[in-house]
Amino acid sequence: MGIIQVNLFLTLDGVYQAPGGPDEDREGGFEFGGWQGAYFDDASGETIGAEIEHLDALLLGRKTYDIFAGYWPAHGDDDPVAAKFNAVPKFVASRTLTDPAWEGTTVLTDVATEVRALKDRFDQVHLFGSGDLVTTLLREDLVDRLNLLLYPLVLGSGKRIFRDGAAPAAFRLVRPPQSFPKGAISLVYERAGTPVTGVDISQLSQ
Repeated sequence: MGIIQVNLFLTLDGVYQAPGGPDEDREGGFEFGGWQGAYFDDASGETIGAEIEHLDALLLGRKTYDIFAGYWPAHGDDDPVAAKFNAVPKFVASRTLTDPAWEGTTVLTDVATEVRALKDRFDQVHLFGSGDLVTTLLREDLVDRLNLLLYPLVLGSGKRIFRDGAAPAAFRLVRPPQSFPKGAISLVYERAGTPVTGVDISQLSQ
């Protein structure tokens, strides 16, 4: 069975909104779009590219899908990321989209059921951004791996990914954290059962 991997760019206070550009997502009056750019470097770019090479299907929420569909098809196969995204099967969660323009796209209307079925068809299904969809998948306990790039800034406002309603879940670190020259850190976790609670820390030192 395959896995669902969530790839997220996060600030220290958990904001994922509009990392890539000032007008990417201004919902809620968000004024900090494009915050990732100041911390991008070749090393982190190579790590992001390496993760993309592993995916064999792409799963997106409607807003992120519209951004991707408006950008990547216009970039040819000379761009390895564009070549990968354009070639693999794509799935978008939407109740209103009926005729997706990006070739190779299938619309999912019953996320909980249809995403489970994707795990039987593909080794690695990756999400990027798609916060509302990620929230749904966390609630349905469908996230197998978290690939987080954590950036050294606090914005104080914006959309946050871990909200009330997520199913309680423990994760384990599956590779050593990787730091990059401009301060970002890569953290990769895989699902590891339920959280261990009720531990009295004061008893651990005795």
